[in-house]
Amino acid sequence: MVEPLKKNGLIERKGPVVLVIMDGVGFGKYKEGDAVASAVTKNLDKFYETCPWTKLKAHGTAVGLPSDADMGNSEVGHNAMGCGRVFSQGAKLVAQSIEEGKMFQGETWTKLVKNVKDNNSTLHFIGLLSDGNVHSHINNLKAMVVEAKKEGVKKVRVHALLDGRDVGEMSALDYFDPFAEFLAELSADGTFDAKIASGGGRMVITMDRYNANWDMVKKGWETHVLGEGRQFASAHGAIETLRKETGAIDQDLPPFVVAENGKPVGTIEDGDSVILFNFRGDRALEITKAFEAKELTEFDRKRVPVVEYAGMMEYDGDLHVPHQYLVSPPAIDRTLAEYLCTSGVKQFSISETQKFGHVTYFFNGNKSGKFDENLEEYVEVPSDIVPFEERPWMKCADITDRVIKEIEGGKWDFIKLNYPNGDMVGHTGVYEAVVCSMEAMDLQLGRLKSAIEKAGGVMIITADHGNADDMYEHGKDGSVKTKANGDPKAKTSHSLNPVPCIIYDPEYKGEYSKALNEGLGISSIPATCMNFLGYDAPSDYDKSVINLN
Repeated sequence: MVEPLKKNGLIERKGPVVLVIMDGVGFGKYKEGDAVASAVTKNLDKFYETCPWTKLKAHGTAVGLPSDADMGNSEVGHNAMGCGRVFSQGAKLVAQSIEEGKMFQGETWTKLVKNVKDNNSTLHFIGLLSDGNVHSHINNLKAMVVEAKKEGVKKVRVHALLDGRDVGEMSALDYFDPFAEFLAELSADGTFDAKIASGGGRMVITMDRYNANWDMVKKGWETHVLGEGRQFASAHGAIETLRKETGAIDQDLPPFVVAENGKPVGTIEDGDSVILFNFRGDRALEITKAFEAKELTEFDRKRVPVVEYAGMMEYDGDLHVPHQYLVSPPAIDRTLAEYLCTSGVKQFSISETQKFGHVTYFFNGNKSGKFDENLEEYVEVPSDIVPFEERPWMKCADITDRVIKEIEGGKWDFIKLNYPNGDMVGHTGVYEAVVCSMEAMDLQLGRLKSAIEKAGGVMIITADHGNADDMYEHGKDGSVKTKANGDPKAKTSHSLNPVPCIIYDPEYKGEYSKALNEGLGISSIPATCMNFLGYDAPSDYDKSVINLN
């Protein structure tokens, strides 16, 4: 149990402190492709003109990733904004465990390999095949396949999901082709048999989150486990054919099964071992449930093979999901929400389905549930199950409706909300839709401003990482890369750009300097929120963006 926070005796506001997370909204490096700058954002522009603001780091080592070449993401961003310190995250922990050999000495790896060898069965890997390093990394997979062969495993099958979201939108063959060659080389001596067995776009099969669309998981189960679906002789052929037929980018390609003589090369059977090699939790929980649940109500699995299943990491530390995992996740403690509960601060959290878990579970240090049922309320606004480019405004107005109601009700000391638009629409690569999403969100910022001014509260506007600010692929010289028809190549991944931290404080009485601290990361958000709630932050928290006078 953490100790209650100490009052700073300086800042007191009659209204709530409202933390607004503009998911995926940063400061673009290039004019071309910056949908945030291109959008008409009257309210956001006014905040920059009249309010104290600064830029915060939201990628790389500032959020616990291996290097500053690693883009931030919503998971690590919300962890940082929720715990006030930087913890080594999944990507870094997994890479270290493999490099140092600890993973392969661990009980889970040993058990899964032994199971395959004892049963003369197959070791399966399921996950995202790219080097995006947000959900997975292809180098981790390659290291595990090499080790499996070294330890005497005879047969490996890879169920590979196309990325096109954390990497280039049409980059799948840059990963699949060399990886297929890699497997063929390992299999050339005849003692080892490794193949790609199935695949599909990450936004079509397997990787659903927050129970938004279980049909994705059903399709993944049918493809990876049962071997049901359209058959192709190779993953390369499947990708090329499906691209031509559908016109879809990688993340949206339909599922496929690799088959020889009409028979799938890699169905999952009794006695096999299965590793989900994604390390990020949100899009791993549902497929994990499909493997582990004795009874599943979300869809008919038809056949449930008895396997040894493990995740790359523990995806939910409270529910202990999965039962077996290869690398322990970061142990995040003493989060902002826990400190505020211990101090008696009443808190309200809201987003739509796509980011609800981020503003609760990830924000609370990968913890399910509340710290105090009497002091907290969580509200999920159901997301529409439609392509985001078709509804770029998403549910930002609905979220705002509820937040304004809660501000006017006067019950809460601290309110936090997430607008998913910049990230979810940004991932589609549809520039016009992203501009629309920014303008829709900006309208809501204006509505919040009026409510906060009336209530005498404070609004802190920030983001977890960039995305909408960098929608075109650029060359090393900064020029926009183009397609054969001359159109810009869309960039669907996050950016390496900084994000804003804006302080809207209509009741300002000189309690702090309007010259905000610079060079900080988004892990400074918790101390900042504590200060505005009238408290000193814990001594080991990253410092606030404000200096109290």
